[in-house]
Amino acid sequence: MLVTIKLKHEKDGWAVEDMAEELEELAVTCGASILDNIACAIEKPTPNFFIGRGKAQEISFLAQELEADTVIFSRDLSGTQQRNLEEVIGKKTIDRTQLILDIFARHARSPVGKMQVELAQLEYLLPRLIGKGLILSRTGGGIGTSGPGEQRLEIDRRRIRKKIDKLRSDLDSYSTHRDTARKKRKDNALPQVAFVGYTNAGKSTLLNALTGSSQVVADSLFTTLDTLSKNLELPNGEHVILCDTVGFLDNLPHHLVESFKATLEEVTQADLLVHVLDASHPKIHEHSRSVFEVLKQLGADEKPVITALNKIDAVEDKGAVEILRNGFQEAVLISAKTKENLDLLLGRIEQSFAARMRYLEIVIPHSHIGLIDLFYREGKVRQIDYLQQGIEVKLTLPVILAEKLLSDKKVKLL
Repeated sequence: MLVTIKLKHEKDGWAVEDMAEELEELAVTCGASILDNIACAIEKPTPNFFIGRGKAQEISFLAQELEADTVIFSRDLSGTQQRNLEEVIGKKTIDRTQLILDIFARHARSPVGKMQVELAQLEYLLPRLIGKGLILSRTGGGIGTSGPGEQRLEIDRRRIRKKIDKLRSDLDSYSTHRDTARKKRKDNALPQVAFVGYTNAGKSTLLNALTGSSQVVADSLFTTLDTLSKNLELPNGEHVILCDTVGFLDNLPHHLVESFKATLEEVTQADLLVHVLDASHPKIHEHSRSVFEVLKQLGADEKPVITALNKIDAVEDKGAVEILRNGFQEAVLISAKTKENLDLLLGRIEQSFAARMRYLEIVIPHSHIGLIDLFYREGKVRQIDYLQQGIEVKLTLPVILAEKLLSDKKVKLL
């Protein structure tokens, strides 16, 4: 059973119906069968129950009547609120963050993804190990109902803190390794493009369509949790790195953003962001605002952005598409599913990096023939002639590579 809570003083937030719909999507993604979705509006949270004892008792009655085994709240609950609600309702009670963490745990595939999920789970659990507490062995599946006593809880606290320190250390090592790989890409002048967007906007489908990769896709929330990077050759011959990232969510808890820095750092290090939006979703403007709120948390809100309005094939009213185009200035209308207008998106990406390319007509000595492979790999070779005095090449190269090449005294301009 779902409980969607709207605070009356929140004037600019989502309507309670929209919050209820998204909570239901999250629960279904987690494998839940929804019996009922109760919406309620309150003035302000109460310290003991968040919604007040009377409302908690009403929910208890409905949960017993429906024979629900779990009650999911749309708001984050403190440890005290959660325990008190469980006592009154008599059912397993979880909040929105636990629901998201459960989805993350199901979708994490790579070692670093699993480490990030475990870190987020333990950091969520640690402050809740008080009073009746939670049992450490159940961190992966939700919450428990009774603790083993204060002495055992102190042992659990120490174990959790030790594990958190170890996970942070391992993730720092991973970040160092990624920094080394990223520096190598920068040295080779490979620009990085990161796909960002609300969860289920179609970022993975777009990556597959552009690169021919086989990233797992599904019509559900948080299908992609691990970052995937692929090389892409643009129409002008320049190579870029495309990165698919974890989807964002409205009011994504700050500590989750912190825990997933190892994945989200691809966003902070990118040269260009492609903001993928679901053009068929009625809350597209709210999704856009939520994405930029997370980008602000990451310090990436000032980066250059191309807006891609995806899933236009799912919009039946073509007039609505034009309204969207006007609402998002200079947006590119695409369909990753049908590959419609992907050439326009590539053209926009190419334009963004046009200043990074330089056209050269050069002669290199035969002793430098190994450079030819680099020219084809990192640039666009327009003409090549093997002559007795050397190899004449007309090509376009990234500016950084072109400058390095011309610093070699054996390389001459035609």
